[in-house]
Amino acid sequence: MKKILRHPGVQAFLGWVLWLHLIVTLRSRRWVHDNVECVEPVLVEDRPAVALFWHGSIPLCLGLAPVWWRRPKVRCMVSPSADGEFIAQALSRAGFPAIRTSSAKKGDTAKARAAVAAIREAINWVNQGGVLIVTPDGPRGPAEVIAPGSLQIAKKTGAPIYLMGLAVSPAIVLDTWDKVTFAWPFGRGATAWDGPFYVPADADEAALGALIEDLSARLSETTRRAQRLVARR
Repeated sequence: MKKILRHPGVQAFLGWVLWLHLIVTLRSRRWVHDNVECVEPVLVEDRPAVALFWHGSIPLCLGLAPVWWRRPKVRCMVSPSADGEFIAQALSRAGFPAIRTSSAKKGDTAKARAAVAAIREAINWVNQGGVLIVTPDGPRGPAEVIAPGSLQIAKKTGAPIYLMGLAVSPAIVLDTWDKVTFAWPFGRGATAWDGPFYVPADADEAALGALIEDLSARLSETTRRAQRLVARR
């Protein structure tokens, strides 16, 4: 099965299918955007930023696009896995080219070097004024726990972090580790925003651990806020 998924033709087809789903999800429903004004300085002044949403919301992520399409420089961090390949192709079609990175397993030096190179590319991108969008609990979890990589990028660049929650109704939630959510055509959609948050340049391991706990809880609450907006509508 993995060999079939890695075939370039299969990847191209899956990328097209996901792109079509993303476009239909965006275009077939009315979206509301809560507290999006918090990110306005990044949009009007082309400032750098790191923006986070949970991995399970990838099939809904073009709900964020009308906001980020206002910026000419936005990229996403995507896993180099077979799953990540078609996701990267779909996002590129939607105007968000990928930087391919993932956390490496202990002892896997090749993947560790690739991860370091990707983090360096991401840091350079943000330092040049770009926006970097990350699903910080992907690609393997644990769900709704921010991995250190995105905070390290924010620490080294001084860029603000913004948190983004997404929700739609009606939806189907799969029984996966990240509770990945797909939208049925038509219905309602909402995004919720929070920030900016900063990682101090002198933050040590203990401070980063506290920030991970705090921002993970805030990002989950931002997602719940989007869900409540959909329910009220």
